[in-house]
Amino acid sequence: MDVVIRALPGLIGDRPGPVYRGRVCGRQRGDGTWEAWMEFDGDDGTSTLRTRRETTQPNLADLEHWATGLTPVYVQGALRRARPDEEVAPARTPGLDTVPIGPVRGAVLDPFSVFLKGEGLLRRQLAALSRDHLLAIVRAYDLDDGDAVDALTAAELIPLIVTRVADRRAA
Repeated sequence: MDVVIRALPGLIGDRPGPVYRGRVCGRQRGDGTWEAWMEFDGDDGTSTLRTRRETTQPNLADLEHWATGLTPVYVQGALRRARPDEEVAPARTPGLDTVPIGPVRGAVLDPFSVFLKGEGLLRRQLAALSRDHLLAIVRAYDLDDGDAVDALTAAELIPLIVTRVADRRAA
């Protein structure tokens, strides 16, 4: 059975050209491994575009992890593979009608994407990162809210990131 592994946030493409909403879909194969492809729905209601298989992973957890690491450049390439006859505009920085997909430049992970899988998972992944990486996430996702984050330790940055992500998700 086909399942949606991850809905990609925001729009892909650039107005006035076509823009799409994307998702990573997958299914378990007969040998127990999981395969995934990407689907794109035109924001104007056009039919769904689909790539061929993008990856094969040994289990669902690894497939989910793969899906959280997709960068805007990768997603743009997948859209091109799904519709090679159309020129796809490059991914933009966040604006009024787009949001980033995957980690923002300078950050090693997207805390919002990981948070969707659970606060505990986000805390564990953040705990595996260096203080410099944590500071990069705070800056890349504008999570400092005027705080003097440069003076915080890694142990203090983790709850700050989790709290700010949770607050923004709730808003």
